[in-house]
Amino acid sequence: MTSYLLAGGGTAGHVNPLLAVADALREREPDADVLVLGTKEGLEARLVPQRGYELLIVDKVPFPRRPNAQALRFPSRLGRAVGQVRRHIREHAVDVVVGFGGYASAPAYIAARRENVPYVVHEANAKPGLANRLGAGGAAGIGVAFAGTPLKNSEVVGMPLRREIVALDRAALRAEAAEAFGLDAGRPVLLVFGGSLGAQRLNEAIAGSWGDVLAAGWQLLHITGERSELEDPEVPGYAMRRYVDRMDLAFSLADLIVSRAGSATVSEISALGIPAAYVPYAVGNGEQRLNAASAIAAGAAILLEDGTFDGDVVRREIVPLMGDRTRIDAMTAAAEQVGTRTGTENVIAMIDRALGAGR
Repeated sequence: MTSYLLAGGGTAGHVNPLLAVADALREREPDADVLVLGTKEGLEARLVPQRGYELLIVDKVPFPRRPNAQALRFPSRLGRAVGQVRRHIREHAVDVVVGFGGYASAPAYIAARRENVPYVVHEANAKPGLANRLGAGGAAGIGVAFAGTPLKNSEVVGMPLRREIVALDRAALRAEAAEAFGLDAGRPVLLVFGGSLGAQRLNEAIAGSWGDVLAAGWQLLHITGERSELEDPEVPGYAMRRYVDRMDLAFSLADLIVSRAGSATVSEISALGIPAAYVPYAVGNGEQRLNAASAIAAGAAILLEDGTFDGDVVRREIVPLMGDRTRIDAMTAAAEQVGTRTGTENVIAMIDRALGAGR
């Protein structure tokens, strides 16, 4: 029986691909021991037990960003976390460690090296996180979601995706999706969303331009986010929702998407072959712009700047695009070549190779 230890967490961007791989391993090997390493504070503390996996705890040890008291305590705190993971590896006779980034991954990589256990790194963002940059040096395999990710000796494997996205037949679900949102399945739909909490910039831009979208003959499905205070104009052809728990239905209706460019968002849209206009979130280290780069270079998407995105940009850039069927078709064809639905299988193939080398 193989014992797998999957390390990662903190955000959905780390937890969701981890769980996709865990589910596939459990389905392939029902008698395998699939364990997850995470912190008490991260999203994994809730999602992992809900999915039926044992969560092994490691202390959250943030990397210091400046010389201060926390930096002085960092070596001992990291050493303690590494010791915790080494005990987990021994107690569960772990055969291979797979890291997805986040606080749990750095001590997992160090512990695996010290215990002579092979480990694999998966990086979801085009700009790698610190834990994965540190762990890449001794990894048995390094998989990245996006081409051009600066991790030496890495291979593009794509993103492990949710099953409902991998198995999605958009055409077969379009009628059901249109009924669910009160739209017409025979007319094109612009889907706009900014994540579960929404994106104020996107919401304000659509609030100032939805009439132009409808006047162009398209319908609008606008997922505003749970914190949004936008009022629904309640007009035919405009479906506003605060939150949608069936994004497979939303994607099934979309002929064009306007969204942020988080790694999971870009990966899912590309995997489904939907043309997009990405408005990367400007706060952070610029990873969203890089996440969108391969889709843009392939002609599957366009880039719009967050700082200037408003109703005028929608009228100037999005509305003309909606009216250009030839361009939309070309973007759709390009999108179908950019993404992959086999990210999970590709990561598991890396794990198998690491296991083979380790044995």
